[in-house]
Amino acid sequence: MFTFFLNTYRLFLLLSGFFILSCVGSNEMSLMAPIIVQATAKHTASLIFLHGLGDTGHGWSAGFEEIRAPHVKYICPNAPVNPVTLNGGFRMPSWFDIRSLSFSGSEDEEGIKTAAERIKSIIDEEIKSGVPSDRIVLGGFSQGGALALYTALTMEKPLAGILALSSWLPLHKTFPEVLKENKDIPILQCHGTADPVVAYAFGQMTNEVLHKLCSKHEFKSYSGLSHSSSPQEMRDVREWISKVLP
Repeated sequence: MFTFFLNTYRLFLLLSGFFILSCVGSNEMSLMAPIIVQATAKHTASLIFLHGLGDTGHGWSAGFEEIRAPHVKYICPNAPVNPVTLNGGFRMPSWFDIRSLSFSGSEDEEGIKTAAERIKSIIDEEIKSGVPSDRIVLGGFSQGGALALYTALTMEKPLAGILALSSWLPLHKTFPEVLKENKDIPILQCHGTADPVVAYAFGQMTNEVLHKLCSKHEFKSYSGLSHSSSPQEMRDVREWISKVLP
């Protein structure tokens, strides 16, 4: 079963990375500005959402346009293009290197921490623009959700919430020692039971870890959902956002 997951993931990475790099040169991609869905009313809150491996912020920005709240600004940054070990060193948009599909396997600790600092700088820019940190949600899908979890839980500033879709908690063995300000903020973790890329079992293990670390963690499962989102999941996300960013 693990071999099936590994081969499926490698094929997914290869096809998605080839498609994106065939459309945009690697140097351009690393310089792409975040995709932003502006608030349509007075801007009082922000949601920063990180895409998955081999993707860009465009797809998720379109998704948030469908469920957006008028007072919320949605920011979808683009990952730089980097080689991915799990895919034979093929270069694609990636927040950090992925070396293993095992929950206890080797991880790119330096890359994860460097990426987290980059995301923290985006959060700082929002704070400088006048949005308090506790009016900012940090979220992501797959690798982006993993980075969102690690970044938010190691921050020294309080956030409004964490949104993690089809993802996992990286460097989980370093917790609870590295857990800082955001152990008591709302976390919504969603995962499809038929996910062949980030296995549902990884979501369950992350659920167990977060349940011990954080007091307001919620885990939602979606029967039959693969490595993607669904209308029901997005409705749940919209309802959760309305609660944490009223």
